[in-house]
Amino acid sequence: MSILSSSLCPSSVRVTEVGLRDGLQNEPRVLVTEDKLRLLNALYDAGLRRFELTSFVSPRAVPALADAEELVVAAHGLDGAHFSALVPNLRGAERALEAGVDRVVLFVSASETHNAKNVNRTIGQSLADFEAIVARLAGSGVEVDGAIATAFGCPFEGEVAPERVGQIARRLQDMGIGDVTLGDTTGMATPPVISRLHESLTRLAPEVVTTLHFHNTRGLALANVMQGLALGIGRYESAIGGLGGCPFAPGASGNLATEELVYLLTELGYETGVSLEGLIQASQLASRLIGRDLPSQVAKAGPRLKRHARSSVATASS
Repeated sequence: MSILSSSLCPSSVRVTEVGLRDGLQNEPRVLVTEDKLRLLNALYDAGLRRFELTSFVSPRAVPALADAEELVVAAHGLDGAHFSALVPNLRGAERALEAGVDRVVLFVSASETHNAKNVNRTIGQSLADFEAIVARLAGSGVEVDGAIATAFGCPFEGEVAPERVGQIARRLQDMGIGDVTLGDTTGMATPPVISRLHESLTRLAPEVVTTLHFHNTRGLALANVMQGLALGIGRYESAIGGLGGCPFAPGASGNLATEELVYLLTELGYETGVSLEGLIQASQLASRLIGRDLPSQVAKAGPRLKRHARSSVATASS
């Protein structure tokens, strides 16, 4: 149980790791499948069980995810792990189904400009495609979730009306999609924006269960999580080490780091079932694999009560 005072706070929180997809899709260094599996296993060993593993998009558009089928097939066998994948169209959904994912995530942007840049379609065309995908996957055993990118603002169009996001969520709800992620693609979310958006979804799509996906572009990711918790939202996505960035959104920087999210949740009193030390080790592995430092402060500083030997620091001279 959380120590937050709001009576709406969820009794438990679900964390989905998106580093293997959203984290790696924009990295200059493309990891081979074997290295992705090393990172997946480190995250699994730390206690994570829900993973957004890849995206079945065109390999030409996102070369870092060209091994989608191979990665999904190779990942099978981790007991209790659940794997999802983003799909932009019917062909992507069929590839995901053949590979054996547990769920697919249908993604659309709340802004027409970003949707055109991201998938070369209008919002209306994307939603029409989704209806065909839902029909195709009916009875397959594969669950279908939704995701709305640029939900909190667009780098091309600026402010996005909460009603527009609510209307898109309602379309998804009407298709039978009950879980919808709101993506903060370029870190434009703030606590007041989250409140307005939550009100719109509660009014226009009351049956939808919301997941929040924050980027830390402007340093407010954890503050936004606190606001989400106060509103009763108990599902969050994050990426190990703060990996991430959208190749089709200028200024998109890293996601909320998984170790920072878990650190906050633990300090608030939530039982996450995830080892912070294990996440820090996974973050260090991710940094070595991609060949650069990652922005996570928790990975650098360690847990709050980490101790150091007195001999490791010089004593000030009198």
